Amino acid sequence: MNFLIGLAIFVAAILGVVIFLALPWLGMLVLLVLLALWMALTRRGRQTASVAAVGVSTLTQRLGSSAVIVIGIAGVVAVLVAMLAMANGYRETLRRTGSEDTAIVLRGASSAEVSSVLEHDAAVVITQAPGIARDDSGKPIVSPELVVAANLPMRGGDPDKDFGSVQLRGIGDQAWKLRPNAKIIAGRKFEPGKYELVAGKGAQRQFAGLEPGKQIKLGNQTWTVAGIFASNDAMDSELWADAQIVGPAYRRGSSSTSVFAKLTSPAAFAPFKAALSSDPRLQVDVTTTLEYFSKQSEGTSKAITVIGIVVGFIMAIGAVFGALNTMFAAVATRAREIATLRAIGFRGLPVVMAIMLETMLLALVGGVLGGAIAWLIFNGYTASTLAAGTTGQLTFEFNVAPSVLWVGLKWALAIGFIGGLFPAVRAARLPVTTALREL
Repeated sequence: MNFLIGLAIFVAAILGVVIFLALPWLGMLVLLVLLALWMALTRRGRQTASVAAVGVSTLTQRLGSSAVIVIGIAGVVAVLVAMLAMANGYRETLRRTGSEDTAIVLRGASSAEVSSVLEHDAAVVITQAPGIARDDSGKPIVSPELVVAANLPMRGGDPDKDFGSVQLRGIGDQAWKLRPNAKIIAGRKFEPGKYELVAGKGAQRQFAGLEPGKQIKLGNQTWTVAGIFASNDAMDSELWADAQIVGPAYRRGSSSTSVFAKLTSPAAFAPFKAALSSDPRLQVDVTTTLEYFSKQSEGTSKAITVIGIVVGFIMAIGAVFGALNTMFAAVATRAREIATLRAIGFRGLPVVMAIMLETMLLALVGGVLGGAIAWLIFNGYTASTLAAGTTGQLTFEFNVAPSVLWVGLKWALAIGFIGGLFPAVRAARLPVTTALREL
């Protein structure tokens, strides 16, 4: 019978935790308000507050055992928040690369730029589509671009052995107008018709030899680094050069892998896509750059998130056992106190709620501590990975956003809930006569 009761409590606890972890912050606020009203307006609620106050007041006498809960949960939250911040930073870097008023055109059925090939004639037809914005001189802001893979020695590694893959993007003059956030921060722009390039600040951090004025070997040609640019998005991880030079250098002729177009407004995308999709001369896929780069981040960000949750779950099991051990010990040392409260009229519910509140308070402290540690260490930390659907390394920053901290805090409270539930139920079910024999 006791086993069935314990199993029922365990199943109910797991369901409660799943629902709790899915709650938005507004749902949590409603729960807190309801709890506060219950504790203020009902007899059992006031009893709960009294018992919880006594337990909290004795925490200073149990610093060692209480620290087990706090430190264990802080470790879980710190690791989980760090992994989620990595996924969030990766996703946000790619999302910033796109917008709703710019479009990217790829060959039909191509999942990414590197798997797409568009002939010169196709690029000319795309340039004539409706809805494209024009610059001050009346030229359409369209940029046929060619993306190829290049190898460069990694910064700080063996220049003869440690190589990494970087994207070399062939562009024209309109590419700068299409991406006004891209600015030269050192040196100058490359000169058309020459073996010159500019490097993103992220690429410069990852690869050796990308300083203005230096020469590097790409393919069979020697290129001069003319300058460094910053765009604060995925383009920071690339090298840019003249498309008319990149094509012949990599035996791509006048073809391109994609065509980017600046639209007059987000509303212009629908007629722009319709015109290209219905043109019998073309077999292309058309999306906004926001949608395109968001999709590019999905696979990797999901993988990082799953890894973080799995690692966090494994660590959470250890933290739960630590909390169980600590709270069972706390209940054992307070058996006489609990029995006395029961003997003078306190029901089981206030005892359960009081021990749960005490455990979750410790969990809250651990969650805040873990979140603070993750924010101090990882927020803004620069990392790089292979970008999904691309050929080069993507440099991005960890982003410990409020939403990430909120997830970590909910995990902390969930661990505290499970860790305190069974000790609380045991305390409430402990026969008064048994506990009083210890007096």
